[in-house]
Amino acid sequence: MDIAGLFRRKSTKRLIIFGLIILVLYSMRSMINLILLTFIFSFLMNQLIEFIVKRLPVPRWILVLITYTIIVGLLTFGLVKYFPIITSEITTLIKQINSFYTQPHDNMILNYIQQIISENQIAAYLENGFSFLIKSFTDISKTSVQVVIALILSLFFLLEKPRLKEFTAKFKGSKIAPFYYEIEFFAKKFTSTFGKVIEAQFIIALINCFLTVIALAIMGFPQLFALAIMVFILGLIPVAGVIISLIPLCIIAYTIGGLINVVYVVAVITVIHMIEAYILNPKLMSAKTDLPVFYTFVVLIFSQNFFGVWGLIVGIPVFVFLLDVLGVTNKPENTGEISP
Repeated sequence: MDIAGLFRRKSTKRLIIFGLIILVLYSMRSMINLILLTFIFSFLMNQLIEFIVKRLPVPRWILVLITYTIIVGLLTFGLVKYFPIITSEITTLIKQINSFYTQPHDNMILNYIQQIISENQIAAYLENGFSFLIKSFTDISKTSVQVVIALILSLFFLLEKPRLKEFTAKFKGSKIAPFYYEIEFFAKKFTSTFGKVIEAQFIIALINCFLTVIALAIMGFPQLFALAIMVFILGLIPVAGVIISLIPLCIIAYTIGGLINVVYVVAVITVIHMIEAYILNPKLMSAKTDLPVFYTFVVLIFSQNFFGVWGLIVGIPVFVFLLDVLGVTNKPENTGEISP
């Protein structure tokens, strides 16, 4: 086989450039939090701006500044007023769950559930989730700096988006044009898959969090702020997030009202999950993201082991992106056969 001809193939060049992109990202792994936060903020805010621009005759740059001012103002107000409450509630919540988990129980079913949790991957998910919450709130200065920098970068990106597109287009006629076209290909695929899935996960997590907190408030649950944060963060994990959040909620339900409260919580979460599965997912997710549950759990397990908590959140979007690059879709093939 002609080696030179092999390297001139478009598929070979695309594979090599894709490998180079992965190597660059791997070398910048210490900045991965900032990179992901910047992309997520930029994408979500751009979607919001585009939605408003179509309905209000306001210059784009004014709308961007107003939107960011409102969001930063709300974040600042929330941190100043509710941060001490949330920190206290998360600490109490973690102590309550740890106390339940470490103490023996007379109930055979509860002991069996504890054994399942300790022997399976669920324990690792819970440990990672709570350690992520603790680390985020104890190392708030570093987290805050990353969030602020990501917000600033996304602000400048949206303010200069037309100019950035014009400047970036100049690379089409440069000496690195082949690299530019391949990077443009991957960037479009990444935005149309990863970005869309993240957007859908974010909206679904918000709706699930809102419905769950209302139900928990009606049932008289304590530490609602902490539970809302927990449910929202776990709601960003496709499918598995509902199951993971159910465990601490059932533990709290049992401590405040016995087994009958556990039944209520399971019923509420089941209804909310049905709303997500049969109403929200078909509306927000494209056909390409409609993965079998088995694939979803396999991807989550591997991504959690390799990338920690971020893997649980971005594992499915990254997998969907790779499927899109490889041309894998869920559309049924037309074989010409008539189905019975």
